[in-house]
Amino acid sequence: MKNFLVPVGNSKDSFETLQYAVKFAAHFDAVIYVMEVLNVTSRAGDLANMTEKFVASSRERVRELIGRIDPGSVTIKVATYSGDLIDGLKEIDAELGIDLIIIAPRSVEVDEELYLGSTSGSIIKRTDIPTLIVPKGAKFVPYKNILAAFKSGVLKRNRILNPLIAIQKEFSSKISLLLVKTPGYTDEDLKINTALMDVSSEVTLTEHAKTYLGVLEQIKTHQPDLLCVFRRKRGFFSALWEKNRILKSEFSVRIPVLVLSVKKF
Repeated sequence: MKNFLVPVGNSKDSFETLQYAVKFAAHFDAVIYVMEVLNVTSRAGDLANMTEKFVASSRERVRELIGRIDPGSVTIKVATYSGDLIDGLKEIDAELGIDLIIIAPRSVEVDEELYLGSTSGSIIKRTDIPTLIVPKGAKFVPYKNILAAFKSGVLKRNRILNPLIAIQKEFSSKISLLLVKTPGYTDEDLKINTALMDVSSEVTLTEHAKTYLGVLEQIKTHQPDLLCVFRRKRGFFSALWEKNRILKSEFSVRIPVLVLSVKKF
């Protein structure tokens, strides 16, 4: 993992997210690209007719934020885009090859009842780039205990696991697998990819109406530093991702969440 992208909004948490990303990136000698997230709902007209003056103002805000960060040995660059945020992300990924997006659960919303805001949720839902969700106030510490949760252990390509494997290798992490049987599961779902088995130290099988209900139960038992899930049509957030915003009453964890996309490769 060499190129990380950090979208930042107008939230005061943007500084914390970027500083967290810098501490994390230092372990991989990665370059961080910072881009400003605009409020798509309230500024749709601005996004459709972005002027050079507005772009310059956006760059200046990002540079001011970067100026507050202690970068250490990490290189931080500004990534710019014009138009729709998701289109911009895809263009940057095509040009640079983004290995990981690091975001806060809420980039622009201030609603404390939300776990995942509409902008952050849209990034996860509409891109195929692995994403690390960093909770508010989190300080980076190496991940020693990782819980990887899924409802089907079938993976079409082992490369999907590259970010998880890189993290395990760097921090000597213990990875515990959690397979949640949900209504309508098949025998095929119970087969676990051999590459996933190779990196794990234990497998827990549980049964719940929804995958995330099993996760919330097992988090109390395993007490992981990082939760890893897969984004796919029948994946962890399949029900929740029918909409971009996720309420804390529907799902919420106080640890970082690594979302791996089965479509990236």
